[in-house]
Amino acid sequence: MRYRQHTLVLLLVFSAAGLLVAQQYNPPSREDEFERQYQERIKQDRLSGIYIPRNLDDALAQLNKLTSEESRRQFRAIPEDTVCQIMHNRLGQWMIANWSFYEGSRLSNYLRSAGVTYPDDMADFLILAFHRQLNGHTVSIKELAVYFKEKRKKQWEQERLEGEVLKEEVRKVPKPEGADAPPETPAQPAAKPAKTTPKGPGGKQ
Repeated sequence: MRYRQHTLVLLLVFSAAGLLVAQQYNPPSREDEFERQYQERIKQDRLSGIYIPRNLDDALAQLNKLTSEESRRQFRAIPEDTVCQIMHNRLGQWMIANWSFYEGSRLSNYLRSAGVTYPDDMADFLILAFHRQLNGHTVSIKELAVYFKEKRKKQWEQERLEGEVLKEEVRKVPKPEGADAPPETPAQPAAKPAKTTPKGPGGKQ
């Protein structure tokens, strides 16, 4: 319950900033058009009227501006090993939408160049960096990038293993040779010999 209050406080702060709902993005159907738009977007400091941080330090500075001292205090109190899980669907989704991690922005391009390529990982990267900064810990871009790359790699390996197991479970048993031919009529069992009464001497029964 306490962590829900933390996220609610931060959610209200971002709502008050007027940035909670970003404009819906409809990506181009053609790859070359998407790439053209992407290259244009990563050069702009504002997208849809929203300021886009240029790097990690700028992003952390913006998060400090958008939050109150009380909300930062509550955010700081969340344990580090659960802060991404708790805040991803609130603060994380806010950053993904408003800082254009899917469509492309100068911040997403910066994070991509650091080795963080998935929008969800970009959001968690910034959540963890912000949390560490608030708790007075050193924020190392390289260390965080390696952490999320390894985390993603382990997830891929786990999904691959689970996919192989699932594939084995549903794999069809190959038909024996000639199985498509109509079944032969099973051979009738040999008739049992009629039971006879042994003959006595001279052939008489």
